[in-house]
Amino acid sequence: MNTVIYWVARSVIAVIQALPIRVVARLGRAGGGLAFFLTARYRRVTIDNLTRAFPEKSATEIREIARENFRRIGENYASAIKTAGMSPLQMLPHFEFVGAEKILEFKKDDGPQSRVVAIGHFGNFELYARFGQFVPIFKCAATYRGLNQPALNRLLVALRNTSSTRFYERRTEASALRAAMSDTGLLLGLLADQHAGPNGLRLPFFGRDCSTSAAPAVFSLRYNCPLHTAICYRTGLAKWRIEVGEEIPTRVNGEPRSTADIMRDVNTEFEKAVRRDPANWFWVHRRWKPVETKVQSPKPEVFA
Repeated sequence: MNTVIYWVARSVIAVIQALPIRVVARLGRAGGGLAFFLTARYRRVTIDNLTRAFPEKSATEIREIARENFRRIGENYASAIKTAGMSPLQMLPHFEFVGAEKILEFKKDDGPQSRVVAIGHFGNFELYARFGQFVPIFKCAATYRGLNQPALNRLLVALRNTSSTRFYERRTEASALRAAMSDTGLLLGLLADQHAGPNGLRLPFFGRDCSTSAAPAVFSLRYNCPLHTAICYRTGLAKWRIEVGEEIPTRVNGEPRSTADIMRDVNTEFEKAVRRDPANWFWVHRRWKPVETKVQSPKPEVFA
């Protein structure tokens, strides 16, 4: 069965990568629009999340944002498969970075200073991994959680390996990532916008507490790396822009801030990005889950 799944998925990927990217984007939007009507569970989650986040909007406005959100998700997933097979030159008309100068501070004779970037499920978030191909002075890294289906996981890893980013599996490669953090010029992207479980920090997001990963703050403090956010915005059909945010303070007068205060600032930046383009975020995820058990301080090795 694994073999069948692998070859079917690989064939689908081959077909998608053979099509023009704008065709892929339109097909993805059509598929996402269809999913809005067929997947009642995720439609309810999305509408409920949007209603709670934007109480000032009417039911009609909420439903239209939800429909567009499904279209965007379809477009982004399909386009992520296509862009994984495109060269940086082929990507130029569809992809841009803004604010790269904010992270280009150099250590004397050692190259660029390593930095941590808190990222989220905004737009075509797989494009975060392409940064190193456009600014090759950085060695980019990120974490991921392997899929339970081995065949699909092999395909996912193969797609991501086409970028210049080194991916570390959260559960099995923590020590390798810690070793990499001692190097110069590493840009570590950590997803920090999903439910972090019982060990997460309880912090506000759209006025409601949610479990938040402390990983960006922990890594920034432990390795003395500046911390930023980066948001991927959709700017048109099959077009995206990643904007790097200002540095988030991790120390005040030389003393470390608490991980809760740091991640509260990260959540604030994420909320600004969602308000700027409500359909651009991953609303199908249950971000505001109730407390599962007594919340404890996150372990230092926890990844986003």
